[in-house]
Amino acid sequence: MLEASVLLLTKNDRSNLEQVLPRLFTQNTTASFEVIAVDSGSTDGSLDVLQRYPVRLEHIPPQEFHHSRTRNFAANLATGNILVFLSQDAIPASENWLNALMANFQDATVAAVYGRQFPRPGSSLERHEVLETIYGEQRIVKDPAQRNGAGYRFYHFSDANAAIRRSVWEVEPFPENLKVFEDLGIAKRILDRGWKIVYEPEAAVFHSHHHTTLGLFRRYFDIGCTLRVLKIWEAPDIKKSMLRDAFKMLRAKMSRQKIRRHNRRTGHALGQDLVKSLGLFLGLNQALLPLALKRHLSAFRIFG
Repeated sequence: MLEASVLLLTKNDRSNLEQVLPRLFTQNTTASFEVIAVDSGSTDGSLDVLQRYPVRLEHIPPQEFHHSRTRNFAANLATGNILVFLSQDAIPASENWLNALMANFQDATVAAVYGRQFPRPGSSLERHEVLETIYGEQRIVKDPAQRNGAGYRFYHFSDANAAIRRSVWEVEPFPENLKVFEDLGIAKRILDRGWKIVYEPEAAVFHSHHHTTLGLFRRYFDIGCTLRVLKIWEAPDIKKSMLRDAFKMLRAKMSRQKIRRHNRRTGHALGQDLVKSLGLFLGLNQALLPLALKRHLSAFRIFG
């Protein structure tokens, strides 16, 4: 059996795949690995790029794509002991990316590992500050036996750049009742089982998205809903730690605004933070909202 299977879910992202795939196949590693791509209807030349490399290419109809179900489908195709999940637009930052992920599994109590995410060039100030806050320089071992005041970060896990022990995934696959934030769902399952998750900053990628202000509102509405569904919001230190980081980012923006009184970029980011907070609040209290409104507010149509 191979040591690792790198799993890509692809659709219409030729320009990023042209950067991701060369980085994958020039990794400085002795680990044996395969690359499997599950494509859901690319029409932009992505398939041509994938076919230039030794990638196992599988196809599903576009309407069958589902964040949890499709990841489970890809994992079922894999033959590696470690399942490595990488977004099609997450570009490994170094030739040691795969080694940095894999090294953590020498500890038999580690079930999953996720890596650092750097903002891509031209990313918004909001994305820069969020990624800098969530993905720091320090390696973190999340041990259910010792939460160490991690707060909401205890459950944070991103399968845009992550690896899961196959034997763990076989016991706790991605929860298919979740339409989105499946990584949060599987992280809670893993931690609730008593297994460890490691944040490894050396396994870094360049990965970020451009979100409109409305898009951020709707995204954070869905985050709030998911925190309720998974009963994470009720866990110890969640509210306190989230507020702490929110105020930390707010103070940083206010200081920047004082230094540059006419900095429109900072003012825009401040407005986005307020909008995100409102979306999160409404999502956490979605039970009080009518179904028609919830369907309108959701970015990922989690209410059908």
